[in-house]
Amino acid sequence: MTQVAEQARGILMSDTALKHVKALQQQQGGQALCLRVGVRQGGCSGMSYTMDFEDASNINDQDEVYDYDGFQVVCDKKSLLYLYGLMLDYSDALIGGGFQFTNPNAAQTCGCGKSFGA
Repeated sequence: MTQVAEQARGILMSDTALKHVKALQQQQGGQALCLRVGVRQGGCSGMSYTMDFEDASNINDQDEVYDYDGFQVVCDKKSLLYLYGLMLDYSDALIGGGFQFTNPNAAQTCGCGKSFGA
């Protein structure tokens, strides 16, 4: 896993994850989209990660925005309490591939890696 050099961000992305989300962004409609990351109740361990593209015009005062070479990652402040320091990575392995979340705030994680408990 290679990390983007700047460590002062609340949501970190590996170079591999950034490359993959930029490719997905282009497939979804282009430059006006940002990536919103958050949490919701549910999942095996109590909370699950959410991640989806949305129009950058939806960014509001309750959001923290992290810029990665012109690509914006957005997280609402309530979710950021659980996600601060999260490393988002991507693997194209045949087994266990896809986006991977490494959350320093998680007291427990599910075997699937998509949910956690704090």
